[in-house]
Amino acid sequence: MDDAPITAPPPSGSPRPGPFTRPIFLGEEARSLSRVGVVDVGSNSVRFVVFDGAGRSPAYFYNEKVMCALGAGLSDTGRLSAPGKERALSALRRFNALAEGMGIAPLTAVATAAVREAEDGPAFQEEVKRQTGIELYVIDGEEEARLSAQGVLLGWPGAYGLVCDIGGSSMELANLADGEVGLRLTSPLGPLKLREVQGGRKALKAHIKAIVADLHEKMQKETGKRLFLVGGSWRAFARVDMDRRGYPLTVLHEYRMTSPDVRATEKHIAASDLEALRGKLSISSERMSLVPYASQVLKELVKVFKPKDIAISSYGIREGLLYEQMPQSLRDRDPLIEAARFAEAKDARVPGFGDLLFDFVMPLFPRADWQKKRIIEAACLLHDVSWRAHPDYRAEVCFDNATRANLGGLKHEERIFMGLALLHRYQNKRDGSPYERLFALLEPKEVQEAEVLGKALRLGAMLWLGAGEVPGELKFRPQKKELTLRLAPRAEPLFGEVAASRLSSLASSLGASHEVIVKG
Repeated sequence: MDDAPITAPPPSGSPRPGPFTRPIFLGEEARSLSRVGVVDVGSNSVRFVVFDGAGRSPAYFYNEKVMCALGAGLSDTGRLSAPGKERALSALRRFNALAEGMGIAPLTAVATAAVREAEDGPAFQEEVKRQTGIELYVIDGEEEARLSAQGVLLGWPGAYGLVCDIGGSSMELANLADGEVGLRLTSPLGPLKLREVQGGRKALKAHIKAIVADLHEKMQKETGKRLFLVGGSWRAFARVDMDRRGYPLTVLHEYRMTSPDVRATEKHIAASDLEALRGKLSISSERMSLVPYASQVLKELVKVFKPKDIAISSYGIREGLLYEQMPQSLRDRDPLIEAARFAEAKDARVPGFGDLLFDFVMPLFPRADWQKKRIIEAACLLHDVSWRAHPDYRAEVCFDNATRANLGGLKHEERIFMGLALLHRYQNKRDGSPYERLFALLEPKEVQEAEVLGKALRLGAMLWLGAGEVPGELKFRPQKKELTLRLAPRAEPLFGEVAASRLSSLASSLGASHEVIVKG
């Protein structure tokens, strides 16, 4: 089989017009998103996602995928798979009906490698339009790489490294530097195409090696960067890696792997019963059949590009389409803080108190860098959003929400730190928690700091005067191990037995003595 050409367009400039038919960000200062539906017609799957929520950190209001394998057999026939077309059309009819029911029609729909390469791709577009009314916006490989990279930027503002998006029929690479998309490449390294390579495992290995070498050459032999992996086959690979390692937090976004991890998991997959493995990990049979091919590509990529680390991104083309439409002022905001503010405004009993609470607890963390400060701020904003949960389970609900919620700009260790702090917001002790295995991902110092933060939130929550009124301030002298609570006169009646007990517990976690002073 002849290799498809690898092309390299100039670096991206200003954002291009996208396929959206109506505004989704209402003005430069928009903090919320106008609900919007996006369909991604890929070579292997067709997915429908409805975004809603915070403008800078959209939530998944609805998410459905159908494995259609439109690109199966494309290399041999030059045409889309007949069964795949039927499944795709059925899925698109359903998605359009759902969109009409949600009041978000018309849908924004993009199609990638299979539709753009197939000789009957235009006819399929026309049939989709006739049966569903959906306009398919077919993008080329370079645009696919650009949008995937912008999807990464949605979750990692200012990200740098190499974005690698694997689909069914192609694999794209894009350079990221200082939050900008640079050189993009497209290649025929999609698993659906790779399984049609003739000559057995040796020929497949040589085929992959040659294409990756060409990509490396065109990428100016870049090495040592972070490698962001986008696409379902990479996510399935990561899920196998988690299982092999016994990793306790099964959140794929921001999951990190090393080069030795990739090599070990590639061998593990090659030696495993794929049916048993997919059943254990709840991976579809269609996806699992492609994972061995994707794992061989990843092994070669890691060998040649020598990344400093490897991160899974759940954000890709669909999120990139949203990022494309964002005003720059919105792009510049922190997705974690924006999501936390949105949640506080929607669900907290006293929206706005989180900012006062942040000022209240920060004297306990005089050496916190900017990264730790943003996690503390997010915890303060989220400290009361789960108040509707049953009191017996509120601590666990808080921890679960923090660690498993769809949040961008948050490493796994930071998820656990924030979750542990919010757990201590509602209870003093963590012994016997069902989440103890996750605590082990933090250093002992981090566990102690999360406990202090949570207990400070627990104390501060007793001193509500209102969103705009400061109840008091904490003063901590680390060298002398002295903690002082200075109360505003109006807050003195709030400092009863329970608040006193919480202050004592906080001081104990700090190993400090404590006193209370009412401001004159």
